[in-house]
Amino acid sequence: MHLISVNLGHPQLLPDKTATGIYKSPVEAAQISPTGLVGDHIADQEHHGGPDQAVYVYSAEDYDWWMEQLGEALQPGTFGENLTFSSFGPAPLRIGDRFRIGQVLLEVSAPRIPCATLAARMNDPQFVKKFRQAQRPGFYARVLQAGLVRKQDPIEKIAAPTHYVTLAEVFNLWYEKAPDAARLRWVLTAPLASRARKAFAGRLQSMQF
Repeated sequence: MHLISVNLGHPQLLPDKTATGIYKSPVEAAQISPTGLVGDHIADQEHHGGPDQAVYVYSAEDYDWWMEQLGEALQPGTFGENLTFSSFGPAPLRIGDRFRIGQVLLEVSAPRIPCATLAARMNDPQFVKKFRQAQRPGFYARVLQAGLVRKQDPIEKIAAPTHYVTLAEVFNLWYEKAPDAARLRWVLTAPLASRARKAFAGRLQSMQF
């Protein structure tokens, strides 16, 4: 497992004139701080970025799948990820999984929930639905140890406890209209990103009235 690409975003406008940082370009190396990659632009800070979603990660294996589905070449950074891994390994990703890349230590905190910005980036109004159905969300991570990462750095995975919820389970639970209260409580035992935690805790609270 190694780092395929390091990607930084610069301010651009979507077709509807909304500012975005989803368009990212590869660089050889980047400094990662507790709030993300230094020099990366985040336009919508209400829904993106912050200490619990400081870095977005996607994999080359997911890109291979999408290229087959879409019938076109996709470059690293197309999905707006900061880091492109060669793979995530054979085991299911879990909230709390950690990845060491050079000096940096990341912890998986949430799946990516697709939005209209991604659909606009892909020039496909149906892409939010396609991304959800694909079950390949990639992950957001918090930065436990900051430092420098370089293209081709080796990556070491440090697995979370197996009783922690998987990334796929969190992704699917997000879309459930009537989730089970026990499952919500279980998901909340994992080190979720604050936005996801707030959303699931709010749904659990609403079930108690």
